[in-house]
Amino acid sequence: MKNYPLSFQIWIVFTIITLIITLVLSFVLPKTLRGFFTKEIYSTINSAQDIVLHRVNIDDLWYEEYLNKNPNSLEDIRSVKHLIVYGNNQVLLDSPVTLDFLEQIKRSISNQKKDRQYYKGNLDGDNVLYVVTKGNSLGSSIHLVSYMKDAYRQDLVKTLFNKLISIMGFTFLLSWIPAIFLSRYLSSPLVNLETKVERLAKHDWHENIDLGRKDEIGRLGDSIEELRRELIRQDELERSFLQNISHELKTPVMVIRSFSQAIKDGIFPKGNLENSIEVIDSEAERLDKKIHNLLYFSKLDYMSNHEIKKEDFSLDRLIRDVLDRLSWNRTDIDWNIDLIPLEIRGDREQWKVVIENLIDNQMRYAVNNISVSLSTVDNKKILNISNDGPHIDDKVLKNLFKEYNKGYKGEFGLGLAIVSRILKIHDSTIRAFNEDIGVRFEIQI
Repeated sequence: MKNYPLSFQIWIVFTIITLIITLVLSFVLPKTLRGFFTKEIYSTINSAQDIVLHRVNIDDLWYEEYLNKNPNSLEDIRSVKHLIVYGNNQVLLDSPVTLDFLEQIKRSISNQKKDRQYYKGNLDGDNVLYVVTKGNSLGSSIHLVSYMKDAYRQDLVKTLFNKLISIMGFTFLLSWIPAIFLSRYLSSPLVNLETKVERLAKHDWHENIDLGRKDEIGRLGDSIEELRRELIRQDELERSFLQNISHELKTPVMVIRSFSQAIKDGIFPKGNLENSIEVIDSEAERLDKKIHNLLYFSKLDYMSNHEIKKEDFSLDRLIRDVLDRLSWNRTDIDWNIDLIPLEIRGDREQWKVVIENLIDNQMRYAVNNISVSLSTVDNKKILNISNDGPHIDDKVLKNLFKEYNKGYKGEFGLGLAIVSRILKIHDSTIRAFNEDIGVRFEIQI
């Protein structure tokens, strides 16, 4: 059924449920009604017997009083027939019965242990319900037998059941109409969403998705709308990034080519051969770094979907090794280092990339000092790296670690996006804060 339209599925389910309820009731109701009317018939027989038993010692005024209090029982009581069986098996009848029925009654009397007991029998091919009550009359034990044909009960059950089935059938037919409207009401917004999601798949994401609902379907529409906005943002960032990164890759290539051509022609743009070659080497290193970041970022996409090789290593020692190598590039600033011994588990080379990118970022913007601290706060392992450089614009700060994002000072790079991606693989997080002086990066390991 899952291959049919949702509206048809809802309608079918609604119809099946209604049919099941109807079928269950068609089996349960007759049994319930028969049980109810059986009790009512036995109650009527009991009332009729009480009248007969009391008439021996009570005048007819009691009978009239009873009927006045229970006018609806008049016809029922009159339909009850009686016979009396004396101790010596003499029978006094008020209506003819068959010998088979009499024999069945006598067997019931012979086995009866209670003063009053209820039975079912057969009279002239018809089912009857009868009650046998022990009593005394003129010093002799008697058994009063009162019976009523079961056809009365069957007629009541049949009449009521037919009426109920008619009502249920009418209700069932009427329920189809709201079921159709309900199925269309529920499926219509989903069909609308399907159309819009197909447009998103074709990069046609300029139409807003607003279903005007607050239920689960409405929340689904809101989630897809949020996805649409994020796709637009990612597309714009990616286009802008590709344009700018192509420019940044093109610039060192252009410098290398122009300097190489000049040297080939015997011209030294930087005064001599050594200085000119140094410029070429510097631009080649810059180009190599950008290409390396692009390739590494693509590699992280693959690694995020595969199990990485983890090992136990000293994070504080790794940080010191990176600082020993990179701090010589900024001998003009003060380095404030406060590291506690800390062992963590992860990919040591990836953590090395994280520390190198962050330290390189700090050195690029620091004015006079850089602080690096590793500590444990409330059982949380925290790495803080800060500098006294300029603040980051709030708009840039919000998306600082997202790929294809323009960094502060308008530069494009993947360094911080790589850091964020590696930390995510290691179940860690990074945030950036503007302090009173400078910027602080905080990693929760």
